[in-house]
Amino acid sequence: MVEQSSDVHIEGMDDETLVARQVGGPAVSETQLRLADVLADVMGVENVPADAHFFESLGANSLVMAQFCARVRKREDLPSPSMKDIYRYPTIRALAEGLTGTPSAPAPTALGMPPEPVRRASGLSHTLCGTAQLLIFLGYSLVAGFATAGGYEWVATSTGVWDVYLRSLVFGGIGFVALCAFPVVAKWVLVGRWKAGEFPLWGLAYLRFWVVKALLHANPMILFIGNPLYVFYLRALGARIGKGVTILSHSVPVCTDLLTIGSGTVIRKDSFFLGYRAHAGYIQTGRISIGRDVYIGEKTVLDIDTSMGDGAQLGHSSSLHRGQSVPAGEHQHGSPAQTTDVDYLRVAPARCGTGRRVWFGLASLLQLFLLYIPLGVGGLYILFDAVPAVRRRLDPRTALPPGELVTDAVVLSLVLFVGFVVLGLGLLCTLPRLLHLVVPPDRVFPLYGFRYAVHRATARMTNIKFFAWLFGDSSYVVHYLRGIGYDLSHVEQTGSNFGTEMQHETPLLVTVGSGTMVADGLSVVNADYSATSFRVSRATIGARNFLGNNIAYPIGGRTGENCLLATKVMVPLDGEVREGVGLLGSPCFEIPRSVERDSRFDKFRSGDALRRSLAAKNRYNLRSMAFMLFVRWLHVLGLTLLGLATVELYGVLGHVVIATYMALTLIVTTLYYVLLERCLTRFRRLRPMLCSIYDPAFWAQERLWKVPDRHLNIYNGTPFKALVWRLTGVRVGRRVFDDGCYMTDRTLAVIGDDCTLNAGSKVQCHSQEDGTFKSDISTLGAGCTLGVGAHVHYGVTMGDGARLAPDSFLMKGEEVPAHARWGGNPAVEMPEAAVLPAGSGQRTPPSVDSAAAASVK
Repeated sequence: MVEQSSDVHIEGMDDETLVARQVGGPAVSETQLRLADVLADVMGVENVPADAHFFESLGANSLVMAQFCARVRKREDLPSPSMKDIYRYPTIRALAEGLTGTPSAPAPTALGMPPEPVRRASGLSHTLCGTAQLLIFLGYSLVAGFATAGGYEWVATSTGVWDVYLRSLVFGGIGFVALCAFPVVAKWVLVGRWKAGEFPLWGLAYLRFWVVKALLHANPMILFIGNPLYVFYLRALGARIGKGVTILSHSVPVCTDLLTIGSGTVIRKDSFFLGYRAHAGYIQTGRISIGRDVYIGEKTVLDIDTSMGDGAQLGHSSSLHRGQSVPAGEHQHGSPAQTTDVDYLRVAPARCGTGRRVWFGLASLLQLFLLYIPLGVGGLYILFDAVPAVRRRLDPRTALPPGELVTDAVVLSLVLFVGFVVLGLGLLCTLPRLLHLVVPPDRVFPLYGFRYAVHRATARMTNIKFFAWLFGDSSYVVHYLRGIGYDLSHVEQTGSNFGTEMQHETPLLVTVGSGTMVADGLSVVNADYSATSFRVSRATIGARNFLGNNIAYPIGGRTGENCLLATKVMVPLDGEVREGVGLLGSPCFEIPRSVERDSRFDKFRSGDALRRSLAAKNRYNLRSMAFMLFVRWLHVLGLTLLGLATVELYGVLGHVVIATYMALTLIVTTLYYVLLERCLTRFRRLRPMLCSIYDPAFWAQERLWKVPDRHLNIYNGTPFKALVWRLTGVRVGRRVFDDGCYMTDRTLAVIGDDCTLNAGSKVQCHSQEDGTFKSDISTLGAGCTLGVGAHVHYGVTMGDGARLAPDSFLMKGEEVPAHARWGGNPAVEMPEAAVLPAGSGQRTPPSVDSAAAASVK
């Protein structure tokens, strides 16, 4: 029964008749009563008033309302609401009217689409594929070891400085060319031309696909992203790319023959246009067609079988799902994209012809070959020759005691590690300020000139992850950010003002208002690009904001003070300046700034309580930072000790020890950080929490994030990635395919058998909003698929065989039914079309491996 407020009660009329007259009919009244019963049961109350605001009056929060939506979706007698519906219609009365007045999306069965089966590979094929991948890696290491040893011996026979320089230039140059050419040769030999289609995971076709992908990701041409040489390299791999194309994204396309980019197009960083996706036990390949003069914003995803016409634009934090296309001249944004009037190309063109691009590419090559390679190779030789600890061990006639080996390793590792930390901080706090004078703000400069090179060098230098990881999640991060150039106004210290993962174009043009807190994954987009020009400008984030995870904040973002920017939100560039509200989704819509549950810890955020809590947190964070430095140095010490032992054995065993060192380095590093993380958790699982950021339990969580190394990408696409996750505490099923997923709270994640996790996907089992920390278990059932760039929040349950589309955000507490297809930001039920897009190919029978191999020939 819904409790009626006194201002609408009519004596002598029963509740159902009254509601029917008020909201327009018996269907609405019946829906209203049932919705109220469900919400009352979820909240554990007796009655829910029809006109009570979910957040302001009832004190509910998004987690409670997500549970309410999940309960309602299980009822066949009620329409299915989404979280967007909850924010749009924030009372029972409004929700009932909105849901009964809006036609429900057809279920998959209504489209003639039964639940899509998930291919489950055999244990034998899974094991054989992993074994082959291991042997290929060991063989690659062996060849690299022999080449390195032979080149070093040749350089070591030089007779003077000039001879060292020339030999280093020849050896390093040949090595660089070989590393760049080998993936191209491997692609054409193993695959030929990529074609649209699909083939099963862990088979022969997949093994060939993985070899090409791994070689592309490991080759040094990724250092030339943002350079015309990178575009030339993609052409060599089969991509059809026109003149004047600028690519700034580090996400390397693999199926290059299926990629077409027209002249004058610009693709911003952190964008995915891979030409393939992993889906339900298969690798699916498809075309990506981009026309002339197209603009693709930051943090975007282009799925397979998508296209953009000439002059089209796709805004930041947006995506095109499979089969979507943007007509010529049209602007779109959102996930999935929809039409908008916003112009995202905000910098005037400049003169930047073919000659300028050729000159810049040649200058980059000359700089590499004449400066960096000789310094790298020759400098390493001179270092070996100058350091007694190394020089003596290269002599096979010298027998040194083990104690001296340890002493030399300690001294050498300390010099290297402390030198990196001290000199690195010194350079970061001085050199960018000098370089900033060369690139003044709000002026348009052509690409591929001196100022462009200085700007790109500043971005690379100031985005070193080590220092942000060291100082983040502590009071000391504000001093670090100020040191590199951030304008932080008057800082209201919380001890967690910024997380550990941040990036920017230039730190000298970032302003963050007083009292603002930022979680991980913020990218300040304070440079505008076209295909011929760029301009740096100041990006300003208002005071008393809270920014969630994985946000791109552009120049001119229309947010002011006291805003909540939710995880993966698309910051608006149009409309009035938003203040005192929350923003969620892509495109964004308004939600409440905060809820009653989050205010329970406000007593810790002012006065003496804040000073005491902050002082205690600072002391704990200092110990965490010292601990991080110690364990990182210990890791360097171990690798140095292993390296010196390898050098000593080199004179006895020969070239094979270098290949062994490369393999042992990977194994030792992985096991070291796995053991460290398990020791920090005392070999126990984390428990779901709701606490203040001044609770010692949260400080321990911050230490857990800070210390372990998380660079596990070398295992992507292999069975060993799931093994490493299992060692760190993730409850992982069998035959899980992980192409680059990231899990923040390992022991709170549950991944079922035969799940498919795409590149850039993330399972985040926690959330921090202002001064409150929340965490819970997230569960993916057997056979689930997370699309490229998809983000799963805490307290989520995905049923067996469920699919989450690319670039989607599955909010906290959501329950996705088995075999359902969800997508969007925030994610809702989103069945795919019954007919595959043209050119996508038909499913290869899982049992015919030879047919699967033919699809990539």
